[in-house]
Amino acid sequence: MKNMIALILAAGKGTRMKSKFPKVLHKVGGVPMVEQVLRTVKAAGTQRQVVVVGFGGETVQEYLEHRAETVVQAQQLGTGHAVMQAEPLLGKETGTLLVTCGDTPLVTEDTFRKLLACHEETGAAATVLTAVMPDPTGYGRVIRDANGQVMKIVEQKDGTPDELAVHEVNAGIYCFDMSLLWDMLHHVNNNNAQGEYYLTDIIGMLVHEGKVVSAFAAPDYRETLGVNSRMQMAEAEQVLRRRKLDQLMADGVSVIDPNNTYVDTTVSVGRDTVLYPGTILEGNTVIGEDCQVGPYVRMTNVAMGDGDHLQFTYAHDCEIKNGCEIGPFVHFRPNTVIGNHVKVGNYMEVKNSHVGDGTKLPHLSYIGDSDVGSGVNIGCGTITVNYDGKIKHRTTIGDHAFVGCNSNLVAPVTIGDYAYVGAGSTITKDVPAKSLSIARAKQRNIEGWVKDDTYKK
Repeated sequence: MKNMIALILAAGKGTRMKSKFPKVLHKVGGVPMVEQVLRTVKAAGTQRQVVVVGFGGETVQEYLEHRAETVVQAQQLGTGHAVMQAEPLLGKETGTLLVTCGDTPLVTEDTFRKLLACHEETGAAATVLTAVMPDPTGYGRVIRDANGQVMKIVEQKDGTPDELAVHEVNAGIYCFDMSLLWDMLHHVNNNNAQGEYYLTDIIGMLVHEGKVVSAFAAPDYRETLGVNSRMQMAEAEQVLRRRKLDQLMADGVSVIDPNNTYVDTTVSVGRDTVLYPGTILEGNTVIGEDCQVGPYVRMTNVAMGDGDHLQFTYAHDCEIKNGCEIGPFVHFRPNTVIGNHVKVGNYMEVKNSHVGDGTKLPHLSYIGDSDVGSGVNIGCGTITVNYDGKIKHRTTIGDHAFVGCNSNLVAPVTIGDYAYVGAGSTITKDVPAKSLSIARAKQRNIEGWVKDDTYKK
């Protein structure tokens, strides 16, 4: 296979974003735009990926560490100038250079593959990805001769009225023969309305020298739309999320209301799972088969097994195993592991805890920094008192223990296997296995405490 390298231009500030952060690090589909592009060009078959950074360069480089190589464009002097910054890194390479933008996250793997194939099959020195726009304003126009061959690309500010009437535009994505590219770049000048070094000038130069310049039209112009504002970012978000839902449905997942279901591109969902309205699945969440998720469930970086039912739940950085009934109004915090066939009822919070198989946490309790065994029943209003003001302590509850309603377990403390804790107890000492512990003040009634004139006022 011919050597194929991707060069991603990501140096722009993105002024219209009105943000202190680099534009390419803003998320669409759950990951930064530049990450979406990186994943796609890798999937399309490029063996090496280089990103040109500029505004916020250190931040972008830090994010891209271990993801891609980077070069810096200290001054933004145009696309031609941006590509030249990669010459010290790639100047001795041969093969195809795929040049794309870090703010065009909608181009599909299939389109990149077809662009690369067109470039190779036609033996072109350069191949341009084009799109037919309903409104081409602002885009460089692709000018062809009478035989349909690409002659040049004209930028909006430099075009004649006849050239600007053309609706086929340059998508800003190219394939170049690297054996010709670098020398050509040194002959590009900035004699234009913008005073910039245009990468597009190389197209006319190659045509003038009799080299083959090809063009491949994107099947849907919307793939090529860039993100330059918050409004355009929201539009890109909708496209990516709908693609993800369509993929899930094609793979056997039921989505009750796609307009009100939000799934990051990084999420995996098993077949015969049903996603109800209001479901938000983010990050590296993995959901198994035969689950019912929602309504109104948000999960971030959650590993979930098969056959779970969740509603009105927020879970993040945790694990839920198989056959669990969760919700409504449940919060699972980081480092929580919920075992198999666990019931977690309404108004429950579990944090940094392991909950064993078949345990029931029915309602209105807080389980924090705890190891809860299998077959345990936690009564309503139970609190594991884990913080002494300085240190978080753990609570251990053995298998088949029973904790009565409105109990406080003051950590560090252990409740043994098959032990019982009476309702309303505050437990400060370990409870041995198979024991009953009651820790509450003896009831005392004071008769006549309320004076006759108190309730007559």
